[in-house]
Amino acid sequence: MAGDPSATGRKRVWLVGPGFEFLSGLSVYTCRLANALAEEHDVSAVLLGKLIPARLYPGGGRAGEDLTSLSYDSRVRLVGEVDWYWGDRLRRVVRALKRERPDVLVLQWWTAATLHTYLALARAARRAGVPVVIEFHEAQDTGEAAVPLVAGYCRRVLPRLLALASGALVHNQHDLDLLRSTHGPAFDHLAVEVAPHGPYDHLPEPAAVAAGEPEVTRLLFFGLIRPYKGVEDLVAAFNALTPEQASRFRLTVVGETWEGWTKPAELIAASPHADRIEFVNRYVSDAEAGAFFADADALVLPYRRGSASGPLQIAMSRGVHVLLYAVGGLVEAVADYAGARLLAPDDVDALRAALLELAPRRAERFADPHSWSATTAALGALAARVGGPADLPAAV
Repeated sequence: MAGDPSATGRKRVWLVGPGFEFLSGLSVYTCRLANALAEEHDVSAVLLGKLIPARLYPGGGRAGEDLTSLSYDSRVRLVGEVDWYWGDRLRRVVRALKRERPDVLVLQWWTAATLHTYLALARAARRAGVPVVIEFHEAQDTGEAAVPLVAGYCRRVLPRLLALASGALVHNQHDLDLLRSTHGPAFDHLAVEVAPHGPYDHLPEPAAVAAGEPEVTRLLFFGLIRPYKGVEDLVAAFNALTPEQASRFRLTVVGETWEGWTKPAELIAASPHADRIEFVNRYVSDAEAGAFFADADALVLPYRRGSASGPLQIAMSRGVHVLLYAVGGLVEAVADYAGARLLAPDDVDALRAALLELAPRRAERFADPHSWSATTAALGALAARVGGPADLPAAV
């Protein structure tokens, strides 16, 4: 039938994820994915504004600041914004969902703070005959998992959301295995696709890059400073360099401290090479981030666990060296990137040796093998697989 989107393979996709008020890597991901999907599908976005009360959010002091260069493509229709508090905004979105009945509702999952809202949207979709797909970025935030009440809430309630879903998208086999082992039968009924994280190549290029010291290797850590990020290992490895070795490096640590994790800051303050370290202890704008990456020869990510990483995607889009511990889904994330070097987890001596071995190759740059097409193709395949009424889960 002329004008029928299904005749051309186009799907009416509703995408739900965080907006820019509490800016994070998932805010970036939601926008980049929506814009990429709009190339092939009719996309509507529902944005989550206040994920939790601002006083409880580690970055609540910067909520609402204009820090990103991103914007939604004009082809992406913004249905509305929903807060943790619900209210009339949620009711309006639910009414629109029932009225429009898109081909698929895609929920971005990374935090239990969204669980009550996602349940409401998934139940509304179920009643309207709309299949639900959950895109998993991790099983649960590590900070939340350490809080008994929040961890217990997620364990008890997430299976209800899974029961309402028809499909799942994950970034790697490691995450898929983890979700299956964690949730068992509650996950097993889902149609699943695996697609790598898309590139983060949106940062502005600086007008000019400072001439830096010749023969100096510029190291960068970028991202939230949290216990699992392992920033203290990088600083410890840098501190273990001899004065002559340290003179051939500069280390820049950029990130907002969460969970009271001040050990990296303490090691930086006490470093014998403190004059070779720049510490920017806040969440920076996209313009600033673009300048930091433009000035870097290598990104160092000594994560102790990880499913995916926004800074890693930025580094690969810039073609710089990446040093990281071989943990979780990060091994698969860099499998096709020639500039990555995987190290034994928690091995500070190996990290120090890798820094020294990197120096002669610091100027090398590499091609990023990733694109958003794998993600959009996976979501298109899921929409086709779960699109029939017979595929919808039973009422719960």
